[in-house]
Order: sequence, then C-alpha cells, then structure tokens
Amino acid sequence: MSEIRDTLFRYLAMLQLIPRSPGRISTPVLLEKLNERGFQIDARSLQRDLRDKLAIHFPLGCDDSQRPFRWFFDREFHCNLPALDVPSALTLVLTEEYLKGLLPPVVIGQLTPQFRDARRLLDDLERNGLSQWARKVRAIPNGKALVPAPLSESTWQVVSEALLTQCTIDVTYLSRSAEKEKQLTLHPQGLVSRHSVTYLLATVYKYDDIRQFAMHRIQSAALSESPWRRAESFDIDAYIAHGGFGYLQGQEPINLVAHVAPQVAWLLSETPLSETQMLAPLPQSDWQRLEARIPDDQQTLWWLMGLGANVEVVEPAAWRSEIYSTAKAIVERGKHAND
Repeated sequence: MSEIRDTLFRYLAMLQLIPRSPGRISTPVLLEKLNERGFQIDARSLQRDLRDKLAIHFPLGCDDSQRPFRWFFDREFHCNLPALDVPSALTLVLTEEYLKGLLPPVVIGQLTPQFRDARRLLDDLERNGLSQWARKVRAIPNGKALVPAPLSESTWQVVSEALLTQCTIDVTYLSRSAEKEKQLTLHPQGLVSRHSVTYLLATVYKYDDIRQFAMHRIQSAALSESPWRRAESFDIDAYIAHGGFGYLQGQEPINLVAHVAPQVAWLLSETPLSETQMLAPLPQSDWQRLEARIPDDQQTLWWLMGLGANVEVVEPAAWRSEIYSTAKAIVERGKHAND
C-alpha cells in the first residue's frame, strides 16, 4: 500500500509541475524538481511514467524536436491540481485586474486558464452572490498607466525557459540608441517588470557588467549552445536598491523639505514617502511642512514636479532650482506659442 501511495503522490507532483502549452518543461528539469520534492526516480523511469502512464490518461504532449524532450499540457486543459477554493478564485480575479495593466498580454496569457477557471468557479456560485463580486472589483494603478509594450509569445517562452534552466540565448535586439538590430549572445540573470515594460537583466558574451534589455525589443530569441555564465557578484535586490531602475543621482539619501497643499498632506499621511517622514502644520495656513529622508533619485524629483502648484520644495536647493527652471521654461514656451 505504501508503494502505491508513493507512486500516486509522484504522479500528482509530476502533473503539477508540467505547464500548459505554450509552456514546456524538459525531462532533466522535471527530474530535478521531483528529486527536490523527495521523489527518487531515474530518467528512464520518468520517461516511462510520462509516456506509458500519464500521457494515456491526460492530454500531455511531447516536443521531441530537440533533446532533451520537453513536456506540456494541452492549452485548453482545465484541471486544477489541487482544485481552486473560493478565496483563491477571488484572489485570482483581483490579480488579473491588477496585472493586465502592468504586464504584456502574452505574459498574462500564460495564466489565462487559471483566470478562466477562477471566473467559472465564481459564476457557478450564483446563489451566494460571489459571482457578482468579480464584476464589481477593479484594480487601478497609481498614476498614469501606459499600455504594456507588446511582446511575442515565442520570445517570452525562450527567455523564461533560459532563466529557469540557466541557459544562454542568442537574440536579435533592436537597439533604441543605435536604431538598428544587433545579434547578441546573452546570459540571463534576472527579469524585472517596471511600469509597462519588462526588462531582461543579462550579461553579454564574455563581459561581466549587467545590462538591461527591453523584452519587446527582442526581435527573435533562441536557446544557444554557448555555456551559461553566472554573474557572481549580481544580486537583483541590491541592483535595484542601488539605482538600477531608479535613475539614482547620488549614492547617499537626501533630506527633502517641502511645503505641501492639504490634499497632498492627506495623501502622504496615509502613504508616506519614507519611514522617516514627518508632517507638521504651517502657521496661519492649511498647508503642511513635509520632511523626509529619501533616495536621491529622479523618480522622486519627477513626482514632485507632477504635483505642480501643490508643492513648494525648500530643500535640497538643487531640486528647488531644477523645479523652478523647468516651470520657467514651460511659461516661456507658452508665451512664444501665443505670439
């Protein structure tokens, strides 16, 4: 009985690890993940389980166009292992609303079956009103959300597989600075979604510096035969913290002092700029004095500029000067336009 139970659990684990098409998982990766979960099985037995047992009863496909073989479920397969419960379904519906404004459609498409299953489950619960919940909840990003840059399904598939299996990829990349296509061999190290653009972080050829590649500018991608090299000193959290995506202007934090309008003060009282933020009423005014220690980055400066007449920056002096110079240039441009 114990042997039968262990085999059943192994089959369930295998089914949970195999993705829907266009996803793929190679037999070596599947074997490694099963071993990590405590299932001791060799490659030959794994192939036999897939071909002679599971593929007979489930809509499994095998991409044998290259070795190692890669396995996948039919795209329209609608079985959840384990099945969705109501809280999970509600969470998935809200997640879909939030992510579809941030990620490319092809990335969201990878989760379409799960989102569809969640909505189907809620639609089947007419009597308790939960199906109406999905039609009444929306997620709106803070600030102006641009339409996510388009990304091809094949590019996403190759890049995600390369990250998972630590493989090198050969790409045709449209360089924005040079405005021409380049043939590059990349060593993927990480992936970051920022606003409406998804970036691949990778080293190029034999170099060690991390570069950012906008995924939608990758014209074509294929797994490479070149060996993958790890960027030994790379840590994705440290990379972001040190200004990898924040347009850092200085390494040291700065002290921001500003006078803010009541509606801005209210916003910052609920969602502060930093842990050190302080707000204090200004004498004989409904405005407040804002003090906060923040990163010296352009993102915060641009945010302050976006507040327009609702903020007066006192410190740092360089930020105050830049804000006033920008405002002056806008006024001058308006004067010339009316001449």
